[in-house]
Amino acid sequence: MDKMKIVSIVGARPQFVKMALVAEAAGAFRAVDFCIAHTGQHYDANMSDIFFRDLDIPSPKYNLNIGSGTHVETTGKMLQALERVLLKEAPDMVFVYGDTNSTLAGALAAVKMGIPLAHIEAGLRSFNRSMPEEINRLITDRVSDILFCPTKTAVHNLRREGITKGVFQVEDVMIEMLRKYSAIAGRRSRILGVLSQGPHEYYLATVHRACNTDDIARLKSLLKTFGLLKRPVIFPVHPRTTKAISANKIRVRPNVIMIDPVSYIDMLMLEKHACAILTDSGGMQKEAHFFHVPCVTLREETEWVETVSSGWNVLAGADEVKIRKALKHFSSPRRNVERRPARPALNHSLRSGSGQASPASRMIEIALKFLRSRR
Repeated sequence: MDKMKIVSIVGARPQFVKMALVAEAAGAFRAVDFCIAHTGQHYDANMSDIFFRDLDIPSPKYNLNIGSGTHVETTGKMLQALERVLLKEAPDMVFVYGDTNSTLAGALAAVKMGIPLAHIEAGLRSFNRSMPEEINRLITDRVSDILFCPTKTAVHNLRREGITKGVFQVEDVMIEMLRKYSAIAGRRSRILGVLSQGPHEYYLATVHRACNTDDIARLKSLLKTFGLLKRPVIFPVHPRTTKAISANKIRVRPNVIMIDPVSYIDMLMLEKHACAILTDSGGMQKEAHFFHVPCVTLREETEWVETVSSGWNVLAGADEVKIRKALKHFSSPRRNVERRPARPALNHSLRSGSGQASPASRMIEIALKFLRSRR
């Protein structure tokens, strides 16, 4: 078989993390030509360039520099630009990741052009169709040829929707990344010293979902709540959130330490040593779970339901009372004794240590087998 060309479409920092080990695994296969197309959805250097450097990801062959805009506008621009890339590259398969506009645009471009499509992190559902990410997930899963699921719950979600063909539970590549880079972060990161914070002395907060940044009442409520907490709140601020805070002149109290977005390894250090994490990010809910750090999710639903059923993630939305109640629950003496959550449903044990292929390698193997079967 000639070399199989995969065009891997990414655009946002969670996708760079998911792709890092997939790109590394692809490099170990002589039969694979791995090409990266970056839509430019995250274009700030702290949201993009630093991830490629820190995670040793090959530079994208294409950077489409789409930038920001409305969901419809950016998705449309991505579709047009990706069509040109796919026409030029003529790949055997397209990989997309997660649930962003880059995911949807990549999926639609591939299927419209008759190119086999693989979706990494398939089957996740929040069951809230007002979230753009949920629509992106639903459509991408419906048109994908191969669906790589990180959990049994994700497989079950697809089965309920009548999707059973091409579904593979390959564990979670992000957990593989955490295992690899948490030790590296401990050696390299200096973020706690820079911020003059000791372990378990601070909360870590992130806010970037449209439901929180575009609803100014919710954003004000969250920032007010952060300001009322008795510990410092380290707050790496997403560019969208910075813009909303500035445009609406929202007051931020002194204990809320606003910083620019940080690198992957710095974020791992901040997560690992926080006394609790407050976030609307799905990825951070999962990372908190991995590090045994309590998490308060600033949404009313989550696609990572296993973190809630384990008892170490609480859905609080933007409600001050619910947020403070959750933090009080986690800081109780009993919870401090019971620091190890039950985590079986997230499948954190990776098979790469038992002589079997890692999740990323299995994805490449499955993609190769699929393409060979079509010859």
